[in-house]
Amino acid sequence: MQIPAPFDPAFLADLPYDPSVLFLDRIESIDREASRIVCRMPTLQPMPFTDHQRTHPVRHPRHVGGAVMIQLTANLGFVHAYHLEGLRHADGWIGYGAMIDKARFRKLVQPGEPMFCSITQRRAMRSKGKLFSVYLFEFRHQGEVAYESQQSAMWMKLDG
Repeated sequence: MQIPAPFDPAFLADLPYDPSVLFLDRIESIDREASRIVCRMPTLQPMPFTDHQRTHPVRHPRHVGGAVMIQLTANLGFVHAYHLEGLRHADGWIGYGAMIDKARFRKLVQPGEPMFCSITQRRAMRSKGKLFSVYLFEFRHQGEVAYESQQSAMWMKLDG
């Protein structure tokens, strides 16, 4: 895979959500040794919550909604599981967020320049048909940290 690269059709077909709510448009980098992926998120796209904000130029400027950023962490978890763990939803694998820890919204991200969103797997515990992961997230906008957190997720292979 040549990087940066848009998501391939096989990945998009395997998503547990419709690609319209992936919010990411391409992979910027993959570092297998560090278990880290960086993706680009255009901020000028239709987004739930953001599109329906009642804005004010000073008191409430249009911005990427916090709920979108939290969904981005789930989407990045799937990107990581697919590209670095080899887990496929079509094969019965699904992941669910377990805990959000130390989440910080550090910057109001106004639509315009893209965000660059990273996920790093800090710890992984594997057992038959299960993977428990602890991830570090960092989203940057115009060179500044906009969001950061440590989160965990449980991946399970389900039959049926």
